[in-house]
Amino acid sequence: MSNLTRGKISTTLLKFAIPFLFASLLQALYGAVDLFVVGRFTNSATVSAVSIGSQVMQTVTGIILGISMGGTVLIGKRIGEKNDDGAAKAIGSLSILFIIFTIILTPLMLLFTNSAISLMHTPLEAVNYTKQYIIICSLGIPFIIGYNSISGIFRGLGDSKTPVYFIAIACVINIIVDFILIGIFNFGAVGAAIATTSSQAISFLIAVIYMIKKGFSFEINKKHFKLDKESVKNILLVGLPLSLQDAFVNISFLIITSVINTIGVIASASVGVVGKIIMFAMLPPISFGSAVSVMTAQNIGAGEHKRARKVLYYGILFSLIFGIFATLYSQFYPETLTSIFSNDIEVINSSNQYLMSFSIDCIMVSFVFCMNGYLSGIGKSIVSLIHSLIATFGVRIPLTYILNKTAGVTLYELGLAAPISTFVSILICFIYLYWTYRKDKLNYNDNNINIECDENTILL
Repeated sequence: MSNLTRGKISTTLLKFAIPFLFASLLQALYGAVDLFVVGRFTNSATVSAVSIGSQVMQTVTGIILGISMGGTVLIGKRIGEKNDDGAAKAIGSLSILFIIFTIILTPLMLLFTNSAISLMHTPLEAVNYTKQYIIICSLGIPFIIGYNSISGIFRGLGDSKTPVYFIAIACVINIIVDFILIGIFNFGAVGAAIATTSSQAISFLIAVIYMIKKGFSFEINKKHFKLDKESVKNILLVGLPLSLQDAFVNISFLIITSVINTIGVIASASVGVVGKIIMFAMLPPISFGSAVSVMTAQNIGAGEHKRARKVLYYGILFSLIFGIFATLYSQFYPETLTSIFSNDIEVINSSNQYLMSFSIDCIMVSFVFCMNGYLSGIGKSIVSLIHSLIATFGVRIPLTYILNKTAGVTLYELGLAAPISTFVSILICFIYLYWTYRKDKLNYNDNNINIECDENTILL
């Protein structure tokens, strides 16, 4: 268990965020390996199927991650308060919540697979492959939920390193099984789905065994594994807006993909390729945003509000370094990235256009992800949900739809919708944070005046 309320902020944030980054990198890697191997050994229809199926499953994962972050923030806050019993209740409540989510989400995904494929306007050539991929991956939902639950617990305790080991195991297994089932046995989308699900299952089982053997630095027993009213309330207060935000963002990606899918299978495959590249490029700001969230929660719990704000500033600074590099590289050498995931020259050329414009968003999200992390840490994730809804459904989707209907439009113009909508989010976040800062400053001054008045009254 690590104390994130002491020490040099920049060093502490880096030490805590780097394992986040490695875990995210490995998680993205085993997702990208599916597309890489499929792109090397199969056709564009299978690439499109795995791309679309991955996006659908990412919507489910986003819901899980949101609730997990709610638990992480609450555990971090209780650790900052030095409230061991409260931390134990938070861990128990988070575990029971995820069991409930498992029971609900798994059958729902299996039931609505065909609807999801239809809503995505999946190219006809890729429909059967997409269905196979989603059904198999849906059976692995319990393992996705279990892994994220355990990772959320460790991170709330200030341990961001242990989850890296679990995901590393999953990554290695996924790569091996991918090459065997797709490269040797030519299982295509089915092989990619089996590789993903089996690797998640093994990783989750190892995580459970490790957690049971290691235990915690405070007492936790069966009585804590129930839905504690206060803990559930606080978890959902932070986690539910984050889940809804991630769900709506992923739904927006599905809508945008479905719009672009109407162009044809080449455009569909190109969007899938760029999606994987952007996923890697955005890992640093996502990781720093998550680290900012946990550090903010612990510092708020310890009453270190000024330190929490400085954590936000350093998070944005570190994220920008990666964001600027990713954007510049994508402008000058896009083909070195897009050719990794496809050997089809048409897909590569089309992907290059989309990547060059979309990559500008890597700079924009450096601000947004860290501000979202800070807002979550102070218990105001509802603000993240609001600005995300405005930017996504008020700007990005309408803009994509309008551009798609414009004669002669290319994927380059369609890719610009992402950074434009994120810029709207930045403006909303800056306005809100400035308003709260001014409000807190006025309250602080008022309190000082009241204290001085009370002292004068006593002297008189």
